[in-house]
Amino acid sequence: MPPKIKAAKNNIQDGSVSQQQACYEGERLVHVLKSIQRGIESARVLAGNSLPEKVWLKQQFAIGVNEVTRVLERMALITDEGCNTAQSPCVRLQAILLAGDCNPKWLTKHLPMLAKSRKVPLIIVRDDKKGSLRLGELVKLKTAVAIGVKARGSDINQIMEGILDADELNQGAVLQLQ
Repeated sequence: MPPKIKAAKNNIQDGSVSQQQACYEGERLVHVLKSIQRGIESARVLAGNSLPEKVWLKQQFAIGVNEVTRVLERMALITDEGCNTAQSPCVRLQAILLAGDCNPKWLTKHLPMLAKSRKVPLIIVRDDKKGSLRLGELVKLKTAVAIGVKARGSDINQIMEGILDADELNQGAVLQLQ
């Protein structure tokens, strides 16, 4: 196997694909999760509570590895030239929150490359084996390994946009609480 292809294959296997990835830990993680939680609560109030909470959450988020993968695969593939190679779907993901404590790792190994090909930012949540618990709290479940934020123009999307914009300013910075 040529060296370039082998190196790319190794990056995919160990999940270390460097693209629009941000890693949140410590106080930075707590701040981001609280911001998202406030956005969920305010968007829910503005929606008028007309739907049951679980149905409303399903409209706002793709919850779980399978659903996030399904939505990503249905999204248009974006090439380096910027043109779409498929027709745009009804649902588009603004960002993906991915727990860093997923075990076995192969369950989420495909998500970084899939997100990169669709130009969807990936936010990795690391919290000493509790990342999936933290993500689960956001969507009223015990655990969630992956959550895709659907682009719907809600308060949640505005908060995610602010997080992603701030992350571009602090690209690569990881704050660890010790």
